[in-house]
Amino acid sequence: MEIRQLHADEFEESLSLSEYAFQYKVSGEDRIRAREKFKPEQIWGIFEGEVLSAKLTLLPLRAYIQGKPVSMGGIAGVATWPENRRQGYVAKLLTHALQTMNEADQTLSFLHPFLIPFYRKFGWEIYCEYKKYIIPVAKFPQKTEIQGSVKRGSADIEVLQQLYNQFAIRYNGTLQRNEEWWKNSVLDEETHQCVFYSEQGEPEGYVLYKIVNKELVIDEFIYLNEEARQGLWTFLANHDSMITGALLKLVPSDDILPYLLPDPRISQENYPYFMARIVNAKAFVEKMSFNLQSGVQERVIFIEDEYAPWNNGLWRWTAAGHGEVSFTQIQGDRSDAELVCSIGTLTVLLMGYKRPAQMARYGKLSGTAEAVDWLEKLIPQAETALFDFF
Repeated sequence: MEIRQLHADEFEESLSLSEYAFQYKVSGEDRIRAREKFKPEQIWGIFEGEVLSAKLTLLPLRAYIQGKPVSMGGIAGVATWPENRRQGYVAKLLTHALQTMNEADQTLSFLHPFLIPFYRKFGWEIYCEYKKYIIPVAKFPQKTEIQGSVKRGSADIEVLQQLYNQFAIRYNGTLQRNEEWWKNSVLDEETHQCVFYSEQGEPEGYVLYKIVNKELVIDEFIYLNEEARQGLWTFLANHDSMITGALLKLVPSDDILPYLLPDPRISQENYPYFMARIVNAKAFVEKMSFNLQSGVQERVIFIEDEYAPWNNGLWRWTAAGHGEVSFTQIQGDRSDAELVCSIGTLTVLLMGYKRPAQMARYGKLSGTAEAVDWLEKLIPQAETALFDFF
């Protein structure tokens, strides 16, 4: 058995495995385009002799944490032939991916799980959720007179990027997009675009949407202020003679649109979305900003991490009032710790998805009441979101 990156001439083997595992077929021009986009260096496979038995894709991405981009390894396309399942191949690939990401200084990893319990075993944990709304036309936000204008058509990617960045940095876990990502993973020929401009001509929001079976399908609704939000909704409401309603997807979990509607009783769904995992705890912690108190405070925490042993063990977490934070591995065992948690729990705490007091209440974080309270005060409040898929 060998774990290695694929070669350029192994496109067909890779695609055949994906087609079988994910039950789709790529043919004609789509297959030609898929070959052109094939990046074998991003795909790791397990080979038995010359035969590809299992694979995953490891994408070099960047995610916003506290408004700053952090190197992140995105795991996608995990696939195994049925005759090779339950032989530990995926476990070997994930372990290898963690080592690879650590060596590449990717301190964080995201993936979209086919089965959440499976990936929890390896340290990934749900870090964000999204809302989905179905709004009949009769319950749309009221049209308003706005000082500004909406331009429909193909906007410059630079304009969309500028608006997206200002909105995305409000959340932990959103992707930093580049032009290639916009072209290949966000925009397509079926997607309509509209941008809201202020009276001064400044772009302040956009909507990406489709019209499918008399329904507005809204993929992204980005706005920088209330005027832009109302202006974009007024534009969407002007479709009332040609649609029956709207479907809003990937809405951030802190969104309060239903409350703002004339009648909030619409169909709503909260859906656990992507999972995250800290790859290197020391590097991740020491790059974050915390709510620091006066003087020097420290606590000892034990991290459980079976699949990234460089994280596993006892750590001294020191926070100084003048701004320095250190995370140092020390000798000792679990009994010496004031706090104990898994790498998955540490991930969701630092991402801001859950709070220490909450996790302690339900047994996901163990420790003294004083230490839990210290951690509760230390970690800033934050919201998480993700508007992409891979």
